[in-house]
Amino acid sequence: MNGASAPREQAPGEVAGPLLAVRDLSVRFELLGRTVHAVNDVSFEVRPGETFAVVGESGSGKSVTSMALTRLLAEPPARIASGSVVLDDRDLLKLSEQELRSVRGSDVAYIFQEPMTSLNPSMQIGVQIAEGVQRHRHVSRSAAMARARELLELVRMPDVESRLTAYPHQLSGGMRQRVMIAIALACDPRLLIADEPTTALDVTIQAGILALLRDLQETTGAGLILITHDLAVVAETADRMMVMYAGRKVEEGPVDEVLSRPRHPYTEGLMGAVPRLGSSLTGGTIEPLAEIPGLVPALDRPITGCAFAPRCAYAVERCRSEAPPLAPVGEGRASACFEHERVGGAR
Repeated sequence: MNGASAPREQAPGEVAGPLLAVRDLSVRFELLGRTVHAVNDVSFEVRPGETFAVVGESGSGKSVTSMALTRLLAEPPARIASGSVVLDDRDLLKLSEQELRSVRGSDVAYIFQEPMTSLNPSMQIGVQIAEGVQRHRHVSRSAAMARARELLELVRMPDVESRLTAYPHQLSGGMRQRVMIAIALACDPRLLIADEPTTALDVTIQAGILALLRDLQETTGAGLILITHDLAVVAETADRMMVMYAGRKVEEGPVDEVLSRPRHPYTEGLMGAVPRLGSSLTGGTIEPLAEIPGLVPALDRPITGCAFAPRCAYAVERCRSEAPPLAPVGEGRASACFEHERVGGAR
């Protein structure tokens, strides 16, 4: 991408240091006299050029985690109770609001799920893209509009000249998502955070957006945090993944290893609920999708033991009284489960 600095080449055998390091992040919401423990002691790293997926069902804490990284949560009712978010030796949680504004959109950029709630319906597309360029780069309006044109070409927008003067309602869902990606890339961020970026799109448009993100990453060397519930998207796109349940990290590791042999019962349950293409055409018995029994625990009450224990087929008495720590279960892998050796053994 024009204007982006080329990523530094690593020496043979060198392991890239983290672009982002999150340590012991906890987020609380104070609602109607209750404290909701939305995120609890979550830690992870993202390396340059890496796609790191955060997976979990609705209410697991994945979106709250992503928005807490640059303090986009409304305070109050939200409150970051503890932790650090270090980007380039700077803890983003300790920056002033003015300093954070210079980070958002410049060093860290977001791509949200539904562009129609993020784009201004009364402003032309070109103006909306140019606005961020002017704010962060302090260039003239004509230079910012030239950059907007360049960005629309970069995200493969058809008929760029007419789209520059179009309004959001005049574009298709896939085109609006490309505009959101163009806005996110406007100032060459080193970290992109994409929160369910393809959920509202049909399958062919979804594939095009994911391919575009991959290509842009290769070009810019940016790290990408992908927030999703779709394991097929994770398998196709991500390098490493973190699984969250009830506001906690329960498993982490390389995508191919986690999906081929999960080491936490919740991960195994998510995989069992994924439809398999062609399963009804084999001529054999059609097996129903697996269901995780029970409900996600309420996060405004103390949880004794493992939060997943009431829904877990592997749970033993220890799981109901003692919270399992996140422990190594192999090279680059971790699981918060006392019975991890029993999980995924049939895969």
